[in-house]
Amino acid sequence: MTPVPSPGPLDVVVHSGPADWWVILAGLGPLAVLIAALLAFYINWRTLKQRTAADKTALDQKREADADALRQKTEADSRAEWWRRTQWALDRALDPDEGTKALGLATLEVLARSELARTEELELFDIAWKSVSGDESGGEADADALPWQEPALVDDGGNIGENGTTDRDSTKEVGP
Repeated sequence: MTPVPSPGPLDVVVHSGPADWWVILAGLGPLAVLIAALLAFYINWRTLKQRTAADKTALDQKREADADALRQKTEADSRAEWWRRTQWALDRALDPDEGTKALGLATLEVLARSELARTEELELFDIAWKSVSGDESGGEADADALPWQEPALVDDGGNIGENGTTDRDSTKEVGP
């Protein structure tokens, strides 16, 4: 079949009134999608930034806690080894053989100067030293009898001269 042309001209009438609301809303759809995407991007960026900061803080705290734990373990291990050596030296110091006793006392003297020695252990050393040296009086021994104790300094009393001044009274700090 062959197409037949229309019998007459066709009139098209366009009504130019205000557009309906759904037509306007349909035109703003792509803008709304863009605004929603930008808002989602901003929220995700802030969340990522906050999580990164929280993770960094947690990692720093964990590193600090691990360093503290390692320091405490190292100190505990050092003290345990120091105490093992001290027990060995005490056993040798109480031995009836004079050579072994001298070795034990010399070892105790070295161990007493260690920074690992606490006051309680030094008191134990005093008791052992008195026991070995035969001083059973229980009185205070002088600093020469206990080699691990710091000797008293000459000016410990604070008086330097006859006028009653001390080194604390006569010192001045000089500024720059």
